[in-house]
Amino acid sequence: MKVNLVHFFRIFVLFISTAANAETVVPSVSAISELAKALINEKISVPANAKVDINPQTVDQRMLPAQCASPIKVELASDREIRRNNTVKVSCNTPDLAYPWQIFISVRVDILFPVVVATEPLAPGELISPTQVEIRYVDQNSLRGMQFSDINQLSGVRVKRRVAKNNPIFANNLCFVCKNDAVSIYVRSSNFVLKTVGEALQDGNIGDQIRVKNSSSNKELDATVTAIGEVEVRM
Repeated sequence: MKVNLVHFFRIFVLFISTAANAETVVPSVSAISELAKALINEKISVPANAKVDINPQTVDQRMLPAQCASPIKVELASDREIRRNNTVKVSCNTPDLAYPWQIFISVRVDILFPVVVATEPLAPGELISPTQVEIRYVDQNSLRGMQFSDINQLSGVRVKRRVAKNNPIFANNLCFVCKNDAVSIYVRSSNFVLKTVGEALQDGNIGDQIRVKNSSSNKELDATVTAIGEVEVRM
């Protein structure tokens, strides 16, 4: 059977051209942004109760090649843990250049935690009510102290230092037991529990050890704050 070589050659060239076009990638700003986010998500470790906000810098479309002859590759520019500011290398082989194309973009990572925030100014001496607070996600770099993640923890707690509207509430703004407050003193051992009343001689939050005075004996004791207006002495 006679073969038309010209026709065969045309089909072969068309096949090669089609295969090459199938592998060609046209990079876009949105595609690079999503690839950078996916890379950071893969590398970062975030606590279960937190959420992460990843924001790659906006790339100028004019910096991108018309097409890539290989898939777009994204990788961290340096071998280190993910931080707030990171540099990502984006590259590919392109028929437009005799050498691989590449750019470096900055990716910002914010880790946010759910914390109790004041919805109005809180003044010293005020008792916190649930209507004055709410849970919001706050950047970890704004959290500089012991914060709270449960509104119920703060209901009825006294404010010691002013808290501005929209600010997180920290332990040093409060006292679960305040100096001169009447307190319930629980004396506990493995065999018994005794309850008496006394007076707080210091401010304290849950877990703090403070001095208290037993109203019956006038004896001073070291006690641990366990709740609003309550302390515990272990025997």
